Amino acid sequence: MRVGSWRAGAQEAYCISERRAARLVQLAISTLRYRSRKAFDEVLRRRLRELAGTHVRYGYRRLTVLLRREGWHVNAKRIYRLYREEELIVRTKQRRKMARRQRAMTTVPAERSNQQWSMDFVSDRLVDGRSFRILTIVDQFTRECVGLEADRSMTGKKVAEVLDRAKQERGHLPEGITVDNGSEFSGRALEAWAIANDVQLCFIRPGHPVENGFIESFNGRLRDECLNVEWFSSLDDARRKRLKFREHYNHQRPHSSLADRTPAAFAAPIAALRSPTAPCEPQFAPQGRPDARPFQRHFLEALECGETRMK
Repeated sequence: MRVGSWRAGAQEAYCISERRAARLVQLAISTLRYRSRKAFDEVLRRRLRELAGTHVRYGYRRLTVLLRREGWHVNAKRIYRLYREEELIVRTKQRRKMARRQRAMTTVPAERSNQQWSMDFVSDRLVDGRSFRILTIVDQFTRECVGLEADRSMTGKKVAEVLDRAKQERGHLPEGITVDNGSEFSGRALEAWAIANDVQLCFIRPGHPVENGFIESFNGRLRDECLNVEWFSSLDDARRKRLKFREHYNHQRPHSSLADRTPAAFAAPIAALRSPTAPCEPQFAPQGRPDARPFQRHFLEALECGETRMK
């Protein structure tokens, strides 16, 4: 026998109230007095489908507001339940992936200069509070600062212009550039430039900045040794000081992973070592060793070997 029947029998037999009968059979009074609202739900579902069909890009929260404006006493949780059951979820159009985008990062270090670059942004403020951004570009093999461009805003088109100037300065573009998933790097302007110049854009996984560790390390040095110790009165002042820092970084600052040589000093003998008359060829890191430090050590040993034989 159901609990409701027990309650009804006790109430009739002992002439007691409904509430006392509910306590005797251990039944909550709210459960006892509950009335099904299926009919109301059906009407609400029908109206929800009509609104969703009219406003096809509205989510359940906006549809809840429209229903309340019509006089329905409903909350967002209830509408969300009906919204899911009716399969009215707005489908967001996914952007088509381009074939040239390499999402998987390679762990093999660069084996020569201008093979793989890294690129990222750093932000700072002028003395008047206005913000500006700095585009940083680093060669993964020589650790040279290839580009350091400051501007109030940076778009994909401006990034492409900076890369064109880097090409004129160095004479070559890299085979690939490691970048994050920012809108400046994932936009169509930079994608068109990469296709035109046969450069592969290598995107790191979202939330994994360690996959672009070369540029993250450089950005840390830039902020610690330049941005945190300098005052920038204007954008022109910021541009002058970033050029001064780039000159110091490439030609004066010792780099620990290059046996305390400067990036420019490390990069200078590479062309001579690769020539047919070179006294000693560099020994590259064996396959399967992703750490860049042993690789740089092998190259430095070859560099010292060449300098000794030249003497």
